[in-house]
Amino acid sequence: MGRFGCVWKGQVLNEYVAVKVFPIQNKESWQNERDVFLTPGMRHENILRFIAAERRGGSSEAELWLISEFHERGSLSDFLKGNVVSWAELCHIAESMARGLAYLHEDIPHLRGDKHKPAIAHRDFKSKNIILRSDLTAVIADFGLAVCFQPGEPPGETHGQVGTRRYMAPEVLEGAINFQRDAFLRIDMYAVGLVLWEVVSRCRAADGPLDQYLLPFEEEVGQHPSLEDLQEVVVHKKMRPAIKELWLKHSGLAQICETVEECWDHDAEARLSAGCVEERISQIRRHGANVAPPTSDAITAITVVTNVELLPKESSI
Repeated sequence: MGRFGCVWKGQVLNEYVAVKVFPIQNKESWQNERDVFLTPGMRHENILRFIAAERRGGSSEAELWLISEFHERGSLSDFLKGNVVSWAELCHIAESMARGLAYLHEDIPHLRGDKHKPAIAHRDFKSKNIILRSDLTAVIADFGLAVCFQPGEPPGETHGQVGTRRYMAPEVLEGAINFQRDAFLRIDMYAVGLVLWEVVSRCRAADGPLDQYLLPFEEEVGQHPSLEDLQEVVVHKKMRPAIKELWLKHSGLAQICETVEECWDHDAEARLSAGCVEERISQIRRHGANVAPPTSDAITAITVVTNVELLPKESSI
C-alpha cells in the first residue's frame, strides 16, 4: 500500500484501521499524502477514507503515521495473484476504479458552499495502490506523489520522472513531460490501461486456460526492469502487454481490450479520460450478459497478514 516502511493493522475503538508508518526521512511524502487527504472534497466511496495523521516518538526515532480505513482483501495486485475474477467482478472492479479516478481528476468549483475541490493527479497509479472492499469495490490509495491543481496557480514542486517505472507512460520514460494539468492526468490514464489489462488477464470469462498473474511487462522485461529496459520496450519499440486472441472471442472482453488500448495510446492526447472509461465500462456491462453483481461469498478469502512488508521490487521513485 505504501512506498516507505510498512503498513500495520490496528484497532481504534471498534474499528480496524490501516496504519502506514513512514520513517522521518520520508517526511515530505507523508506530508504530501496528508495534505492531499485533507483537501476539500476528498471523501468519496472510491477513494480510501483517511482517519488521521500524526507524529510519534522522540526526535531520534520519530515515526510518521497515516491512519486510514482497513480493507481485509488488500490490494488489487495481491487479490489477482491469488484469485481469478468473473465477468461481473471484472466490470465491478474496473468501473469503481475508473469512478474513483474520474472524481480525483475532477475540478469541482462549488463544493458545499465556498469549498473548492481541485483536480488531482495521482502520479503512482498501479494495482498495488488500489484497495478492494469486501464486495470488490475498488478504492484508490497512496497519495504520496499526488499533485493538486489549484486554478491559476502553478502545481508546486513536481519532478517529472516519478512513479513506479513499470507503470510510467512513454512521455515520462522519455523525460518529455509538459507540466500542465491535462498532461499529468493523461499519465494516470496510461497506467489505467495497464491495470485494466491485469484484471482482464485474470478473468475467467474467456474460454481457455488462465495464465498465472503477471505484472505489466513482466514477460518482456522481468521483475526488476531498469529505466533503460522500459525505455527500449515502451518508447522505442512501442510495445504493450500482449492482448490474447482468446480474450477477443468474448464480446465484452473484446470491448474492454479496446478501452485498454485507448488508455495506453502512445499519443497522450488520444487517451481516454477516466470519466469516459467509467461510462464505457458501464455501457459494456449493461449491454453484456445479464449477470448478477459480484458476491463476496463466491470469492476465496485471502489470509490477512498483520504486518504487510513492502516488496522492494516495485518501489516508486
